[in-house]
Amino acid sequence: MITAAIIEDEQHSTDRILTLLEPYAEKIKTVCFTTADEAIQGIETLRPDIVFLDVHLHDKTGFDVLSGTAHHNFSLIFITAYEQYAIKAFRFSAIDYLLKPIDANDFKNALQKALDKVQQNQLDERIGVLLSHLSTENSVRKISIPTKDGYSLLNISDIARCEADVNYTHIFTLGGIKYTISKPLKYFEGLLVSHGFFRIHNSHLINLSFVKSYAKSGYVTLLDNTKLDVSIRKREAFVKACKRL
Repeated sequence: MITAAIIEDEQHSTDRILTLLEPYAEKIKTVCFTTADEAIQGIETLRPDIVFLDVHLHDKTGFDVLSGTAHHNFSLIFITAYEQYAIKAFRFSAIDYLLKPIDANDFKNALQKALDKVQQNQLDERIGVLLSHLSTENSVRKISIPTKDGYSLLNISDIARCEADVNYTHIFTLGGIKYTISKPLKYFEGLLVSHGFFRIHNSHLINLSFVKSYAKSGYVTLLDNTKLDVSIRKREAFVKACKRL
């Protein structure tokens, strides 16, 4: 029997999760906590397999729960209202989240990954990525990249460029390593633009720190000597962005 812990201080949200879990009643046992302190003690004692964790818990947060527990050997699914700062942090860390009100299909997909234990891989490291993006400190920012063996945690400053390939994106590091992720380039543009990246073309998002030179004829050369076209409509904005560095 699998144990799922619901950590939520809004009863209607807890009830929604319990309703969505009813089809799995024969294999999933549920326990509920409404405060961070109860949750910390419950996780350490019960060691659940799946944790549904609300971002806000009275005067504390779900992040306080994670910081207060040594046991992280579970699949983690955050529950949150639409808060852009938190959602971007979840995406950087590749930790699942569900928006309130919880959609049944989104819940089913997240739960299936939890049951497959996909979300247990390198959870401590990915929680570290999550917390670093929520911190106001000037720490090294990372991004979790899903791979066939788990996750690769990359320093954002080491990413040279991202290249679109239909609904996939190829990420290239300055060291020449290539990662392929089943998400469109627009997804990574939304995450990386605030970290000094610029989309020079429908197919290319580059790290401005790695620009070696720019030719007025319309192409840019990166530090690894990769040459890429800059689309005509992007050239003026690209030049301005480079001057701001």
